[in-house]
Amino acid sequence: MDNILKKILNKKKEKIINYKKNFTENELVSNIKNIKNFHNFKEKIENNNVNKKISIIAEIKKASPSAGIIIDNFNPVNLAKIYSENDATCLSVLTEESFFFGDLDHIKKIKQNCNIPILCKDFFIDPYQVPLAKNFGADCILIILSAVDKILAKDLYQAANQLNMSTIVEVHEEDEAELALSFEKSLIGINNRNLKTLETSLNTSIKLSKILEDHKSPLISESGIDAVENINFIIENAKIHNFLIGESLLKSQNIASKLREFSQITL
Repeated sequence: MDNILKKILNKKKEKIINYKKNFTENELVSNIKNIKNFHNFKEKIENNNVNKKISIIAEIKKASPSAGIIIDNFNPVNLAKIYSENDATCLSVLTEESFFFGDLDHIKKIKQNCNIPILCKDFFIDPYQVPLAKNFGADCILIILSAVDKILAKDLYQAANQLNMSTIVEVHEEDEAELALSFEKSLIGINNRNLKTLETSLNTSIKLSKILEDHKSPLISESGIDAVENINFIIENAKIHNFLIGESLLKSQNIASKLREFSQITL
């Protein structure tokens, strides 16, 4: 299989050039001062953990390279309302344009209708994207260690900290997990899907949790979670209590019921 991650990153570079033509960094920082309705994404998850509750970060996306089109009649605001009304802790909104058919405007519209922390799930490869995401209402950004080098990852992390945004540093391999430990304030997401092959294994969460068990901030298990049994397996074997779930919710015939089934799991 061709390396899909490389294709996504090349397209993202083109999109960033276009954004920079429309919004200067100074304009973005100035606009942020006037935007209200921000949330502390990380704190919401930490509070759940303190109160012995699991956290579900419910994902909103129209498509993915592994699944193709997931929802034909895609309405991000309606999905956000369903998630918010059925015990989602936070939202993950896929904003990558070319492969996931996302849009930063989806975050803006959701923020106007829902009072819930939002992760801008995208491929962050330029610190410019951090104020850009906040300008559209994001509370948290994703830093994918397989997509950036160590220096750029730190630059993204610092840019988010300066804007009081939460970060999720995403790892898939052991060396990435080791590196992630240096991002002390960041949530760490363990992606069970290999972004290069798109294969999924829940054992990735089990294996990497052992490296990350002393990290000061919560861990999140991402991808491949489609049943209560999956969540219980990860809780039992990885001691992770936070889950980012997308396709199994979006493909469900009753999204609200499926989400409640997940969110009502007790520790």
